[in-house]
Amino acid sequence: MTIARIALVGDRSPDVQSHTRIPVLFDALRERDGLLLDAYWIPTTDTGGLEGFDGIWMVPGSPYRSEADAVDAARTAREAGIPFLGTCAGLQHAVLEYARNVLGLRVAHAENDPDAGDFLLLPLACSLVGHEDTVHLTPGSLAERILGTEKTVERYFCNFGLNADYVPALQAGGLSFTGHDDAGQVRVLELPGHPFFLATLFQPELAGDGTRPHPVVAAFAAAAAARAGTRAPA
Repeated sequence: MTIARIALVGDRSPDVQSHTRIPVLFDALRERDGLLLDAYWIPTTDTGGLEGFDGIWMVPGSPYRSEADAVDAARTAREAGIPFLGTCAGLQHAVLEYARNVLGLRVAHAENDPDAGDFLLLPLACSLVGHEDTVHLTPGSLAERILGTEKTVERYFCNFGLNADYVPALQAGGLSFTGHDDAGQVRVLELPGHPFFLATLFQPELAGDGTRPHPVVAAFAAAAAARAGTRAPA
């Protein structure tokens, strides 16, 4: 079986629980599903050359050292058809990339540029740091098929979310928002037509005690493994 090369894009820190969980989850996927995963930590200041990876996971831990390079990483995944998973800040920067590079919007992230005028990402009305909350999934969406349910409770560690004023333009421009909280706020996005492009404001890597991979993580890893299987042997 071909080894899938996965780029973990983010500024690695032992103080970020997600960063300590992810290697354990990949070990569990090797044992449980037989997936051969070779993960490389890529700091946001060095995101060139990602085209050679089989999967790109933009991990939590914002503010990133380089917003521009994080945005470029999401663009690489989108344009090259590389399986992409973004969690928490990963969702935020994936939607920022799409808004800027596909729709041509001059928008900012309030965490990264608090003095800007037009914010695509704003502080949440109620912080989700350390909270669990209900997510309603669109029937037939990738997220709903992966989780096998239209309603789930997920863990968060997040302070910023999508400005609802931009949702209609983003939807008209091709993004699908397939997960929402009880108040209708966006919690999941997908890119139709892409082999695997999924981003969640919640953090599936924090589910449980870290020994059983969340279905979202498993689906991303399987998509990366499938891409690796199409590569010609070296």
